[in-house]
Amino acid sequence: MADSISLTAGMRSNLIALQGTEKLLNRTQERLSTGKEVNSAIDNPTNFFAAQGHMQRAGDLDSLKDAMGEAVQIVTAADKGIEAITALIENAKALAQSAKTAGTTDSAALAVQFDVLRVQIDRIAADADYKGTNLLGSDTVTVTFDESGDSTLAVAGFDGSTTGLSIAASAGSWATSVNVDAAITDLDAALSALRTNSSTLSANLNVITVRQDFTEGMINTLTEGADNLTLADMNEEGANMLMLQTRQSLSSTALSLSAQAAQSVLRLF
Repeated sequence: MADSISLTAGMRSNLIALQGTEKLLNRTQERLSTGKEVNSAIDNPTNFFAAQGHMQRAGDLDSLKDAMGEAVQIVTAADKGIEAITALIENAKALAQSAKTAGTTDSAALAVQFDVLRVQIDRIAADADYKGTNLLGSDTVTVTFDESGDSTLAVAGFDGSTTGLSIAASAGSWATSVNVDAAITDLDAALSALRTNSSTLSANLNVITVRQDFTEGMINTLTEGADNLTLADMNEEGANMLMLQTRQSLSSTALSLSAQAAQSVLRLF
């Protein structure tokens, strides 16, 4: 070409070496800045796409793990409600037992207190919701454990109100022992039902927490696998940088000497 510049063989050889060193320097600087040996599919297609697959699955599992955490809170809220309702029922039973040996006036007063506790039981059952889900209101929460949606657990709630537990209001102001005994029978049955449901919820909670821990372990395993495929050896890359900088300096010096040699030839004319 008419406008091309001719270089001596020595200068061209040194220039090519300098360009190659510059390319390696840029690659090494990228690895040091990102901490990764494989930053794109160009670096290593097999490792890059395998690592991407690991990280995508880890991301999916992380979302599921968060949902498991929310399910744990829903079950925990129900369990707290059961504890509170159990305490109120035990108090109500104590009132009924006291009424068996009290006079008519005292029995009537105790019956009023009993009905107040019934109201509080209903309010606790209604307030035991977490983000709109209430297992004491017969709601069900379904927990998904894997990204395909094949592994799930449905945690069914129950009616924790006085209606659901069959705790009737005080009859006849507890004027007779028959009325009081009926209330005690209802309370004993309610306590038994709460224990059974609490045991079921605890078993489900254990399953969720075990799967939550397992999912956390899988996320770590997938992340480590992706890192093993892509991370750079920082000690090696640091040594490479020092060597390349030295090579660059030597190539620049050699190119400068080649140019000086060409200038010496010009001086002969």
